Amino acid sequence: MTATLATRSARTPSLRRTPAWIVTDSVTIAWRNMLAVVRNPQLLVIDTVTPVMFVLLFAFVFGGAIQTPGIDYVTFLMPGIFVQTVVFGGTNTAVGIAEDLQKGVIDRFRTLPMAPSAVLIGRTFADLLRNIYVVIVMTVVGLLIGFRPTGTPVGFVLALVLVAGFGYAMSWLSANIGLRAKTAAAAQGAIFIPVFPLTFASSAFVPVETMPSWLKPIAEANPVTLVVNASRGLFLGTADTGTVLAAAAWIVGIVAVFAPLAIRSYRRR
Repeated sequence: MTATLATRSARTPSLRRTPAWIVTDSVTIAWRNMLAVVRNPQLLVIDTVTPVMFVLLFAFVFGGAIQTPGIDYVTFLMPGIFVQTVVFGGTNTAVGIAEDLQKGVIDRFRTLPMAPSAVLIGRTFADLLRNIYVVIVMTVVGLLIGFRPTGTPVGFVLALVLVAGFGYAMSWLSANIGLRAKTAAAAQGAIFIPVFPLTFASSAFVPVETMPSWLKPIAEANPVTLVVNASRGLFLGTADTGTVLAAAAWIVGIVAVFAPLAIRSYRRR
């Protein structure tokens, strides 16, 4: 009997690494994280109000001082705000993982017969859903204040997919920081160090041409700039295929690099 139990115990981890079990466990973890948001009205309010405030702030406070020849500033701004919001939303992954580590939730997960990668896959997928919700809210607000995309419906949807995909990629980068941070506050501070320069040294809020000469090459090589330019082109119907493919390549590359690193780090903790 003892030998039989030992054999079953040894087989469980390998069984849980099959694709079907990984998907099932990931969905369970994602559902757990989404319930935590739904049951906490404060998180829903923050997710809804904060991006709306950014839209209104930039559109009505800074918009009059920023010149965007050939295009209304609100229409120029919205793709940048979308990308900024999903990048900031990706930081929730670091904070959430750090909180679970600090509270011992991750230790509890480790005692369960579940796929180790499911904890991170479920977490990043839940944060992807949060980002999609926020982008939908912002789209409505943008349309109300003058956002006028002139591209095709297919281009509009592709732009939103590109934005959401970039947020998902940033969640995997964020997961690596959350796994290494000792507290949630430390994770939040650490993730904003790369996020702020990436977001603001880009074409999200102002044309790159208006930047100092030493900053232009940095902003042009910035992945945020590529995603913003690609989504802006898709919204306006002026998309450059090379830019769209480059943005998609960045998304795939970030996930391909940081997802395995995060899963490996999780298993080694």
